Amino acid sequence: MPPEELPRIGLGTYSENDRDQWTERVETALQVGYRHVDTAQGYENEAYLGEGIAESAVDRDDIFLATKVDTGNLAYDDVLESVEASLDRLETDYVDLLYVHWPHETYEPEETLSAFDELRDRGAIRHVGVSNFEPDQLDRARDVLDAPIVAHQVECHPFCQQTELRRYAREHDHWLVAYCPLAKGEVFATSGDRDIADPFATPVEFDVSALSEIADKHETTPAQVSLAWLLSKDNVAAIPKASSEPHMRENLQATELELDAADLERIDAFEREHRLIDPDFGAWNH
Repeated sequence: MPPEELPRIGLGTYSENDRDQWTERVETALQVGYRHVDTAQGYENEAYLGEGIAESAVDRDDIFLATKVDTGNLAYDDVLESVEASLDRLETDYVDLLYVHWPHETYEPEETLSAFDELRDRGAIRHVGVSNFEPDQLDRARDVLDAPIVAHQVECHPFCQQTELRRYAREHDHWLVAYCPLAKGEVFATSGDRDIADPFATPVEFDVSALSEIADKHETTPAQVSLAWLLSKDNVAAIPKASSEPHMRENLQATELELDAADLERIDAFEREHRLIDPDFGAWNH
């Protein structure tokens, strides 16, 4: 298995508005038990998270903190300079995990990943990760890096199951970290509840009654069912975004939910591939 210190439920922190509220939110999340916090240079909230972590009663060394290098900062010198700026904003000497956010724009494997190795040698980062890569890009990154790839972060949820990339994670012993694990509210929706879906998502009608039925069976919620399904998979972690304390607690409690074989098979059998983030334009988001 990949490093055990990465908690399998983390706090996703992307938002387009109210970025300053992440100071209070991350402090609340740490108080209720989160120990994995995920951000990115492109989220423009690192300074707020850094303040919340500093104000928290939880020791920094007990927090698994991850950030991502923006697509415009992936040249060698830019990686080094931008990560130093991220550390300043996060008020920390190191991050536990640093991702290439998207293999777009200034990404060149040799330049970009050599800088990641340099940062790891310096102790500025503990682990190297990538995000939104295809298998051939993962192969190339593994060839170039001295450090192992510890995590690959991609969109993954019951309607985008990423079977091939999950298999790759198992074979190469790294985490697949699922962003949008609740499909931006789609796990709660029915064909008549499209108003809570992401406005930028590709319109598609589908019935999610199976998740509701499984949730009713276990006296829980579709969100917890979706997270429990992800956590039933080897080498998979998830970083659901939650802004309120009740939702934070609900997501953490998914670690205690055990779905039975019939439940898992029913979700595994979902045939549609519904992506919320288009990799051709998604670098601005997530």
